[in-house]
Amino acid sequence: MYINSIETIKPSLTKHGKSSILKLYLKLDGDIMDYIKRAAERKVIELSKHFPVVLIIGPRQVGKTTMLKTLAEGKRNYITLDDPIARNIAISDPSLFLQRYNPPVIIDEIQYAPQILPYIKMYVDEHKTNGDFWLTGSQMFHTMKDVSESLAGRVGILYILGLSYSEITNCKSTHFSLSSINNFMEKITDRKKLTLKEIYNLILKGGMPVLYKDEQSLEDFFASYMNTYLQRDIKDLTQVGNEMSFLKFVTSAAARTGHLLNLSDMARDAEITVTTAKNWLSILVSSGIVYLLEPYYNNTLKRLVKTPKLYFLDTGLCAYLTRWLTPEALEAGAMAGEFFETWVVSEIVKSYYNAGKRPPLYFYRDKDQVEIDLIIEENGTLYPIEIKKSANPGTQAAKNFKVLEKTGKLVGTGGVICMYPDLLPFDKNNWYIPAWLI
Repeated sequence: MYINSIETIKPSLTKHGKSSILKLYLKLDGDIMDYIKRAAERKVIELSKHFPVVLIIGPRQVGKTTMLKTLAEGKRNYITLDDPIARNIAISDPSLFLQRYNPPVIIDEIQYAPQILPYIKMYVDEHKTNGDFWLTGSQMFHTMKDVSESLAGRVGILYILGLSYSEITNCKSTHFSLSSINNFMEKITDRKKLTLKEIYNLILKGGMPVLYKDEQSLEDFFASYMNTYLQRDIKDLTQVGNEMSFLKFVTSAAARTGHLLNLSDMARDAEITVTTAKNWLSILVSSGIVYLLEPYYNNTLKRLVKTPKLYFLDTGLCAYLTRWLTPEALEAGAMAGEFFETWVVSEIVKSYYNAGKRPPLYFYRDKDQVEIDLIIEENGTLYPIEIKKSANPGTQAAKNFKVLEKTGKLVGTGGVICMYPDLLPFDKNNWYIPAWLI
């Protein structure tokens, strides 16, 4: 049964009671009613106007399929290659597969049958219709490698992660930028101010859409998620032989979110070689579990740290792996600052991905321990950012920003993302930016 709108069931509201009818409405039309509008929708439509193939890449269960099905409005064929029968046909007889699931079509988990990509290429070259194929992939490395070889010039690619705060609250979403402070001024009336407890509730829960549809145990969900990740994406698609060692490695990475990457320590934790740790790290990056923030480099600056910083892209998964089980314990715990910083960085990364942009993000650190948490480089200008859990970080939070003047580049407006209650300039160049405005 499909219900087009609430108007359809209004006559029954009085007879049966609003609560019961609305629950029925939600149950019958769950995918549509429960759907949280995604900021990336606009980019999907835009890419579909210019490319015959649109590929959505992101971790499992972040809502790729639900978004595409919602946009398709039932007007596209749909097939998932998680289905072993469909996968077998796609691998053994790709031509027959495309006859059965002819465009316009959504093909889920394309990484399981890369054999079909040359046939998609032949189809789009013959028909030359933009938007015919919407594909999804949960393994960035494998999917990107196969797609780049088979569909070069024919595919628009969009990365998608879990829900951002703006999506969860159905607020206006734009990519994070300090080039105009008006971006934040416009958000003030659109956003609800968050307390520290509310932010750590968000951090503990993370961004998986299903957790905002159904009340369920976070521990049960993430246990199942890790099992699926290990069994499908890792065991089926990579050369990881020891799942328990890999789980130890992922847990070790979670414990180091917000820190400089230290492969030697992570290898020791998982009882593997550094070479294996390097390979496994590439798996975490390619499957959208972690993000490596590269250090800023400039020829005029000396003694710079060249090691990237590691951040988990879903704070809920990170909290589960590190055994923080309540927001109160997390906020008061030893990793409170790292989790706050990880949440801020992941929110900014999401904002760029949702806009179809590569995040122009870096950090600064030199041998003298001078550090800037984030640098956004846009149009030849550097915008420095410091991230502080404090509600009153003080003007000294921006003291290191001046080091960027030595780069010879323009240094734009700086920001201190913190728990200060309002958007406020604290000198002529820098602003306090409340965390709920990012």
